[in-house]
Amino acid sequence: MAHGQRTTRQRVAIGRLMDELDDFRSAQQIHVLLQQRGEDIGLATVYRTLGAMSGSGDFDVLRTESGESLYRRCARATHHHHLVCRTCGRTIEVQGPNVEQFVDALAADTGFVDVSHTLELFGTCASCAAEAAAAQG
Repeated sequence: MAHGQRTTRQRVAIGRLMDELDDFRSAQQIHVLLQQRGEDIGLATVYRTLGAMSGSGDFDVLRTESGESLYRRCARATHHHHLVCRTCGRTIEVQGPNVEQFVDALAADTGFVDVSHTLELFGTCASCAAEAAAAQG
């Protein structure tokens, strides 16, 4: 947990749950899973806690094409991006040196400093593409 954050029962419960999940989940899905475990945590508290913990780097946040935020425990400590299957939601963490060079060049060209960014790429994974092709053929 990041320095300066209070350890609360809610943070501990959400952190434990997120440790057990491999994929991205919405705040609503996380709330339901917590309720199934008998945790008495309101949805607003789940949203607030996820926001704070993702802001401190505990969780990756993925914005879907529809604008929904999904959360997952960070698998990499270094800056990275996500390649997401539109069909099944499978997510791969990728690093993009060309993206980083582009951001650095853009910052230099515009005079901006301390530029941060997130990048989500959406496509169809090989398994889903093969399944779709088989269904059509």
